[in-house]
Amino acid sequence: MMALDLIKPDWPAPAGVRAVSTTRLGGVSRAPFNDLNLGAHVGDQPDDVHANRACLLREARLPESPRWLSQVHSRCVVPADQVRDAPEADASWTRDTDVVCAVLTADCLPVLLCDDAGAVVAAAHGGWRGLVDGVLEATVRSMEVDVAHLMAWIGPGIGPSRFEVGDEVRLAFEGADRNCGGCFVATRPGHWLADLAGLAERRLRAAGVGRVFRDKACTYSEPERFFSYRRDGRTGRMASLIWRAL
Repeated sequence: MMALDLIKPDWPAPAGVRAVSTTRLGGVSRAPFNDLNLGAHVGDQPDDVHANRACLLREARLPESPRWLSQVHSRCVVPADQVRDAPEADASWTRDTDVVCAVLTADCLPVLLCDDAGAVVAAAHGGWRGLVDGVLEATVRSMEVDVAHLMAWIGPGIGPSRFEVGDEVRLAFEGADRNCGGCFVATRPGHWLADLAGLAERRLRAAGVGRVFRDKACTYSEPERFFSYRRDGRTGRMASLIWRAL
């Protein structure tokens, strides 16, 4: 088993904030979940998922097991310190130290947030349905801090040249943001390439988060490094994690 390939967000988070995002490299899962699948809901062998999560805990030097969620493309946000048995939600936040907020993705966007003082952190799962429904705005509200002091990092997700959607997706976004047309490029009648990270950034900035940092990797375009549901269908999940250190 090779060492884990861990991505550290490139953002000016305060020293007490720890954050990391995984790739598919490392771990013990077999095809089509090879190698570091961290999703327990995708059909992988439970023992392999357990081993992968144990490896993540060790190699990322996590203070505890992540507070996993059962993600349902909603705007539901929960306090991470109260998470037990993976409740249905798509974001969590905490002010406690050594409590690990976590989201799983395989094309959808992981969005991590913190404040300048490092007093509160959050992680959100940004699929298109959740973005339209307001999961990022709900996460920002849950943090209960002046938005001028917040920053966000958008992790690896499907890139703007790979995410083709229908009219219904474009219209759903334009219903809440009539000026988001620049995030869509027509391909064929009724279909568009959508810049999911661009749409997420617009939602964050509209909510008052002025500092938004983005990883440029495209999960669809790098099969050797990332899982992609749009590309492969039956596949694993990466994790993005954030916590406050002592």
